[in-house]
Amino acid sequence: MPPTLESEEHKSLREAVSTLGRHHGRNFNPDQLWNDAAELGYLGVNLPEAHGGGGGGITELSIVLEELGAAGCPLLMMVVSPAICGTVIARFGTDTQKQEWLPALADGTRTMAFGITEPDAGSNSHRITTTARRDESGDWLLTGRKVFISGVDKADATLIVSRTEDARTGTLKPCLFIVPRDTPGFEYRQIPMELKVTEKQFELTLDDVRLPAEALVGDENAGLLQLFAGLNPERIMTAAFAIGMGRYALAQAITYARDRTVWNTPIGAHQAIAHPLAQSHIELELARLMMQKAAYLYDAGDDAAAGEAANMAKYAAGEACVKAVDQAVHTLGGNGLTSEFGLASLITAARVSRIAPVSREMILNYVSHQTLGLPKSY
Repeated sequence: MPPTLESEEHKSLREAVSTLGRHHGRNFNPDQLWNDAAELGYLGVNLPEAHGGGGGGITELSIVLEELGAAGCPLLMMVVSPAICGTVIARFGTDTQKQEWLPALADGTRTMAFGITEPDAGSNSHRITTTARRDESGDWLLTGRKVFISGVDKADATLIVSRTEDARTGTLKPCLFIVPRDTPGFEYRQIPMELKVTEKQFELTLDDVRLPAEALVGDENAGLLQLFAGLNPERIMTAAFAIGMGRYALAQAITYARDRTVWNTPIGAHQAIAHPLAQSHIELELARLMMQKAAYLYDAGDDAAAGEAANMAKYAAGEACVKAVDQAVHTLGGNGLTSEFGLASLITAARVSRIAPVSREMILNYVSHQTLGLPKSY
């Protein structure tokens, strides 16, 4: 079981990242913050020391993202570049891939996007239709579409989830490929979004994208294992993103409830205001405990147990975040919808933590089937 209290090292990391976050604040410049976080070693804290990282794990990286979020300046690409792509390459990449990518991901000079979601294959990764086939030269040819892929316009490459045909059974199995942004046939189009975050969303089109054999990450026959090695950190980091956002909203509401006076009484003295805020604090703390458990299990190498805990953490954090943001806006009343306080934009952003990278309903399905042993309805 994970420790009940954070180590002194983790407390120090949390405090240091919080200081950086407060320095940048809500109106932060994402590029400058990314560079500062990289220079301080925060972006690569989970990557191997042998390749320029901090030698920690998802536990440490989740602390970084949570504290930046709590300061009002979360970096969504931290979920994608060091957590998903960096983890997959560190665990399964070739020596050449590790040498080429990990130091650059750690120091922030290069980033990598992650392409899994498709128009007709959201939560059901078994329906992915992006396919890879070899030609007579030994190169790979990728064809397919992806949607809602973050940060493709700035990422140096995208880690694409594709499928190849098993020569023995004829069935399709997942495989991962590193696709540089300027590869011929790799096209991307921005998707207009109401969501206000620094990272844009894209639709990808891959039309016979030719890749050398060395673009394949890891073993062609171990794609599913490699895929979930990246998806579990994604869920844990999404939980960190949501918890940080919820903490930020709650802090604004608490300050306002202390200062805002009506009939000579701070509104926070009224239980109708105080109790929902207290409840939000409790729910965020509980979600953090589950996130810490998931990160501990993942870093310990227990992928099966980490998968269950990561899904639960993502669910709990998403629910707690949405409620915290909603209650914060309600506490401020009309001020909660002004640009001055910066809460209205979180109404949409908070719901992302319920939807992506996997919906709350699919997590409930997972727990129903995998944990409780109940039959499937599909």
